[in-house]
Amino acid sequence: MNTEDRIYQEALNVATLYYYQGLTTEAIAREMNFSRPKVSRLLSHARSTGMVEIKIVNVQKALSPLESSICERYGLDRVHIVPAPELMGEVVWLERVARYTANYLNSILQGGEILAIAWGTTISEIASNLIPRRVPGLKIVQLNGSGNTFTPDNRYAASILQHFAQNFEANVMLFPVPTFFDYRETKDAMWRERSVRRIIELQQQANVLLYSIGSVNAGVPSHVYSKGYLDPDDMAELERENVIGDLATVFFREDGSWEDIPLNKRASGPSLSLYREVDRAICVVSGRNKVPGLRAALKARFMSELIVDEPTARLLCQSGDCGETDREER
Repeated sequence: MNTEDRIYQEALNVATLYYYQGLTTEAIAREMNFSRPKVSRLLSHARSTGMVEIKIVNVQKALSPLESSICERYGLDRVHIVPAPELMGEVVWLERVARYTANYLNSILQGGEILAIAWGTTISEIASNLIPRRVPGLKIVQLNGSGNTFTPDNRYAASILQHFAQNFEANVMLFPVPTFFDYRETKDAMWRERSVRRIIELQQQANVLLYSIGSVNAGVPSHVYSKGYLDPDDMAELERENVIGDLATVFFREDGSWEDIPLNKRASGPSLSLYREVDRAICVVSGRNKVPGLRAALKARFMSELIVDEPTARLLCQSGDCGETDREER
């Protein structure tokens, strides 16, 4: 038996004794003649490789008061608030939210579905926390282009999408176009190409959208704002247009308007109307400086589900008055 097979078998045995037989790590160590640290390492290996799936079932289907307030105020299908100590800071908040989201995806993705993903800092963190699970027939499609003058090879976004595809043993369709075109006419011509149209059709057919809200001032910087995708003239335009955030590099204002923002005519991301039409639009947000953009996106109905850390959720309610209800149809 080679080393890899031996570790697999040992982890399987340890996980079986721990989860099925209810033995403590100390009892397993005695029975298998292992050290307790080795038992702990094998249990961690079993969880991280997908050998063990841990599922928490809210049998009463009850939301916390904070979740209920946000859900009712903004007419969402579901809100997930991830506990995180405020004093630990935004890096830890993001780690907690990413780990929760990675586990949640394992519980909802089904065979034959199409998962459309907007790359970025938050989604990259989720990708690094994924737990292997095979989802037969799952297709993954990139929501927006990622090439720019500094990284024309699409490597950053491609690595995120490939990580998702490998984790779920899914087919992946990358979107090899610039994040922003220099000329609207170039984009219009590219959008007429059959190969590009096929990707756009997959985006529109998606069952699940996974994305975050971009913010120029986020504590953990949004990738598109920090890595050269926007030049000084672009940034000045966003300021003139009172842009408050973006979804898949399509920008919007505080009132949710977006169609007449000039830069959006050159952006590769989908129309923001897509987020209102898809079965499951899951927005994952972490960080206090994303609250203004999050509030605007919520009011504009750019999501059906929200996953957010607790400190950010509390800031949202303090500034957005979650006590009031808003039941307009999405």
